[in-house]
Amino acid sequence: MRKLGKIAGALASLATGVSLTLTTTGRAAPPPQDPENRPAQAQADRDPAVNGAQGQLRTPPPLPPHPPSILPAAFQPIDLNTALRLAGVQNPELNVARARVVEAAALRILAAAQILPTLNGGMNYDNHTGVLQQSNGNILSVNRSALYVGAGANAVAAGTVNIPGVVLAGNIGQGVFGFLVSRQVVRQREFDALETRNQVFLQVTLAYSELLRAEGQLAIARQSREEALSVAKLTGQYYASGQGRQSDADRAATELARREAAIQELEGQVLTTAARLAQVLNLPPTPRLHPTDAWVTPIPIVPDPIPVSELIALGLLRRPELAARRANVAGALLSLESSKVLPFSPTILVGFSAGGFGGGSNLVAPVFGGFGARSDFDALTYWTIQNLGVGNVALINAARARLQVSRYQELEVLNMVRAQVAEAYAKSHARFAQIATNEQAIRSGQRAFAEDFERTRGGGMALRQVLPIELLNSFDLMARSRVNYIDSIVDYNRSQFELYVALGQPPANALARPVPTAGIIDRGGVLSPAEPGVPGVPPGAPIRGNEPLILPPGVSSRTGPKPAARIAARAATGAPTPAPAGR
Repeated sequence: MRKLGKIAGALASLATGVSLTLTTTGRAAPPPQDPENRPAQAQADRDPAVNGAQGQLRTPPPLPPHPPSILPAAFQPIDLNTALRLAGVQNPELNVARARVVEAAALRILAAAQILPTLNGGMNYDNHTGVLQQSNGNILSVNRSALYVGAGANAVAAGTVNIPGVVLAGNIGQGVFGFLVSRQVVRQREFDALETRNQVFLQVTLAYSELLRAEGQLAIARQSREEALSVAKLTGQYYASGQGRQSDADRAATELARREAAIQELEGQVLTTAARLAQVLNLPPTPRLHPTDAWVTPIPIVPDPIPVSELIALGLLRRPELAARRANVAGALLSLESSKVLPFSPTILVGFSAGGFGGGSNLVAPVFGGFGARSDFDALTYWTIQNLGVGNVALINAARARLQVSRYQELEVLNMVRAQVAEAYAKSHARFAQIATNEQAIRSGQRAFAEDFERTRGGGMALRQVLPIELLNSFDLMARSRVNYIDSIVDYNRSQFELYVALGQPPANALARPVPTAGIIDRGGVLSPAEPGVPGVPPGAPIRGNEPLILPPGVSSRTGPKPAARIAARAATGAPTPAPAGR
């Protein structure tokens, strides 16, 4: 029993020593407390002021290191106009579409040239040894030879020149309708090239917008990282002085680590989006492309007052896809007419040959000689009914089926255009409304974070009024509202580009509308007495600024959606500025 008591005492002493050693190295919890002191220790953990009163000095948890950036120092600045110009010259997809137009134009010239004769020049030598049968059935043993040189070839014995020197051959109906169909093919390829141009334009604008989004979110993440660092240092100081909890300090350090990881992820997105834009522009991915835009601002392209019904009508008139389908339908109609007239369309062959001809045989003298000039003219025509008419009926039915397919394809594209215009219109309006909503969220989030941070930094009794977790919550809401704000602006720009392409990239005069007069403030800064007035502004009241401000009816000058130019200029007014695109 004594030995067991000694062993137990030694183990207790060893455990106490190990516990104290680990405590000094910061790798384990403090040694076990006496059961009678545990309520007091729990009270101290719940109330940080007790630890501060006891004078305990603690080491704040280490903050995560700032990792180096993965973005290369070298970059190539670019703006949207330059990107569009480069895509118009270097994009392979667009160049392929243009080459197909050239090919179709060459085939059209070939179809038109069928009315011109073909020239053949050459010679032939024929030698026969053995028996031949005469027209009366007599078998004749003869050795003969013939030589022809001139326009054409294959002149043997008494026959004509089988390959005329000048020949015009073909079916008249097929030649005429083939040329008409080739014209429609050229028009279809031209509209296909316009469609490809529009799609490349959309690809470039969307890729550039995504690059702006990534750069803007990276700038926001760096700003949020600095604010998270301030919060982490503040909570660490309170923990070190005994006025805060270790869990609060750890939570702030974790938030800082999350912000560091977010920066690394966004740097990867910047490189990825830059590489995608370089791919569309047919450029090498290095050096990376960097937008010259200092701010991400809304880009309104299609005027808002145009109703969606007018936009759909404009899209149906301007979209090259519909024009290409109409050209395809016209070509199918011509092919159907060609198959119908084929049995009644003659096939002609007109040939003329001229050259020197000579030869001989063992039956007459000379054996080889008698050269002289000869000319041959041949003309023939005939009509064809394929397979007793069954083949012609099959050709007509096949052409009629292709026509129906072309019409259904046109209807499919028409429905697609209407859906794309309506969808882009809805997205544009919804996302523009989100800009104002997210802007308000930024305002309230910044106010909440600034107030909580100041009250937390004040210490003392103010610390009891604002918990550190509330400060982190305010910070997280503010950071997310910034990201949502830049996302709403980029998404609005994307929807505007999509709507513009869905309309077929109409010219500016096609989108022009009369300037609304309701709610216009004149340059003198005073409302016109003839106007009904702007809600929230009394008639005759002076308005700051000298530029006219157009306000939609029912929208106050202080609330509601604001013009995009106002959003872009908020940086000078102290309001939430447009989302930065990175520098």
